[in-house]
Amino acid sequence: MANYKIKSLNVMSVAKIGAILGLIFGLIEGIIMALVVGSMGVIAKNLIPMAGLGAGLILVFAIIFGLIGGFIGGAIWAFIYNVAAGFVGPIEMDLEV
Repeated sequence: MANYKIKSLNVMSVAKIGAILGLIFGLIEGIIMALVVGSMGVIAKNLIPMAGLGAGLILVFAIIFGLIGGFIGGAIWAFIYNVAAGFVGPIEMDLEV
């Protein structure tokens, strides 16, 4: 069994993975919001300000915000991990082939 340590994370690499995950979650959230807003009809215009733009645009906004938020969140978490690993040491993993 080999013992490996994750000393640091490449911030851009983690940010790209975060962007892909954010895109997927944004797509799921956007579909749900589009279905909810589309089913509410005229009532939704008073409850949700973006409802007047249409369910399709809500879907697009959710995907874009998920993509951007995932990228920024991934970069922040990778940076925080690198700083924390400098103080307390890296994550250690036992891997078996």
